[in-house]
Amino acid sequence: MSQTIDLIPLDAVDPALVEALLDRAFPPGRQARTAYRVRGSVAPVASLCFAALAGDGTLIGSIQCWPITLTDAQGSRWPMIMIGPVAVAPERQRDGIGRRLFLHMLAAAERQGLDRAMMLIGDPEYYGRFFGFSAERTARWELPGPVERHRLLARGPDVPDRAGMLGPGDPGFTAQASIPTSN
Repeated sequence: MSQTIDLIPLDAVDPALVEALLDRAFPPGRQARTAYRVRGSVAPVASLCFAALAGDGTLIGSIQCWPITLTDAQGSRWPMIMIGPVAVAPERQRDGIGRRLFLHMLAAAERQGLDRAMMLIGDPEYYGRFFGFSAERTARWELPGPVERHRLLARGPDVPDRAGMLGPGDPGFTAQASIPTSN
């Protein structure tokens, strides 16, 4: 059974529909998770956020990316992109929709030069095997909430391998922002 799936910019979808999808795809209380605290209230990186629509126009998946920053004890900052949530309608999970959204987002990030420092909280076996993420450089990162350390993953040549606190990034994140800055 082959069904058409269209990937479109997420900002073309009604935000209420996106929230309803997230509510269906994740357990209650998702907003209290550490990932929500890391990204804070900054706006997502719209050019890296996508929706998957079934042939009938129904929203069946989404991926969002956020500007975040690792700040060390001296106040130096390393901007990164935090990936997630990746949500797929429960009845469509295991259809490859999340993987397709992820690959589409990675291609967009590469085209825009935003793939040099990316991170997520997720399954290391999956994200390592298919997308090259690892916990190799994340061991000294602190987060504003609990995290299973082996699930704190990153990829890209500019991922900082240093101690620091993850938090919301600058709303105007650009590829040039990958250069460490001091406060």
